Amino acid sequence: MTHRDTLLATARSPETLARYIAELADLVAFPTEPGAAKAHAACQAHIAALMADHGFAARSIEGDHPPALLLSRVEGDGLPTILGYGHGDTVPGMDGRWSKGLSPWQLTERDGKLYGRGVADNKGQVLVNLTALRLVLDAQGGLGFNMHMLVEMGEEIGSTGLNEICAGLKDEIGADLVLASDGPRLAQDRPTVFLGARGAVNLTLTIRHRSGGRHSGNFGGLLRNPGTEMAHVLASLIGPHGEVRVPGWTPPGIPDDVRAALAPITPAGGEIDPGWGTPGLTPAERVHAWSTVEVLAFSCGTPERPVNAIPPEAVAHIQLRHVAGIDTDAITPNLRAHLDANGFDFVEIDEPEARFPASATPLSNPFAQFVLSSIEASTGQPPGLLPSQGGSLPNHVFTDTLGLPAVWVPHSYPGCNQHAPDEHLPKAMMPGAIALMAGLYHDIGQAGRAGLGLD
Repeated sequence: MTHRDTLLATARSPETLARYIAELADLVAFPTEPGAAKAHAACQAHIAALMADHGFAARSIEGDHPPALLLSRVEGDGLPTILGYGHGDTVPGMDGRWSKGLSPWQLTERDGKLYGRGVADNKGQVLVNLTALRLVLDAQGGLGFNMHMLVEMGEEIGSTGLNEICAGLKDEIGADLVLASDGPRLAQDRPTVFLGARGAVNLTLTIRHRSGGRHSGNFGGLLRNPGTEMAHVLASLIGPHGEVRVPGWTPPGIPDDVRAALAPITPAGGEIDPGWGTPGLTPAERVHAWSTVEVLAFSCGTPERPVNAIPPEAVAHIQLRHVAGIDTDAITPNLRAHLDANGFDFVEIDEPEARFPASATPLSNPFAQFVLSSIEASTGQPPGLLPSQGGSLPNHVFTDTLGLPAVWVPHSYPGCNQHAPDEHLPKAMMPGAIALMAGLYHDIGQAGRAGLGLD
């Protein structure tokens, strides 16, 4: 048995899993909802304490933004420098909406699953990587590379300040590569690597014709109905199969290497409605290489108690998810032009400032290929490779602001209920996740000691 084999066996052991669960319970107990400054600070301090005995210096980065924690272990000049990333903040706990006997701020094991807010997004994933780092250090005394781990507390509100934080740390850290974990795998038993993230732009459309409702009998057929008009507006944006109809909101095409990488991929754990989505594309291409528009909410009148009146206004909240290559500055102007050209010049458009731009590292990047080979050596199967995950992350901060290749290795799965009640991860999934990260950190260290370039 090789040193690497022994390391992976330790990572998969019951003792390692028991320690992981105990530490995860401590992290889940911090109610790190948006704006919970005391809980954020306490969670950061706890994470710092987990790594203190393994040579990681900790620093809290304060400013006009949610705080971030920087953990650093520097082993020497001439070694590769890896920047890790994760977040300790969560969406609201939604206490009272979870299944009976479950609480967002208490880790509960039930039917082979670990329940608690942040288990999947993202405390549990951060802890996988921290656990793997400590196992490597326990086994061999050093990493063979310099490691910085940035844990922010504002990802769920748009990573406010992360760009500023990373720009300020760029020269100090001197990172060569980014290795991070967030988002879901393709499936529970399918290790996955993704190299980018789709951008997300939320838009609010409003049609307002008068200050109050009008009797539907006396005025029906005489007055414009904002609800009816909004339905036609949405149909002009999204086709009957879910395809995007706004010019400039979709890429010119899909590169051949992206098509080839996505050919064997089944997205979303196979939860797919046949015939839905842009015609001519595979399900994987629709999610990981194309743009989609979704209606998040649409209201007019009083849905909870309809009355016989023509409503005075209608409001629709839509979201564009788009891949890299879309002109983000033209998204709203293109929508305005489309609406005007189709006779909907009376629709108001409101776009919140917070957004995640699309970004991606090329499929051919050497570090990406290194990660794929390492994971295959640890798991015995080639991981799924995605040019871009379907969701949105602050990947652009690393690829654009820092100018670094960024490779993501997620430790969640599509059915985890993130952002919803009953968030969870399968207990059986965690030993393998810890092991593949331990193997990856081991391999990076071996390459670093040998003076091999990874980028």
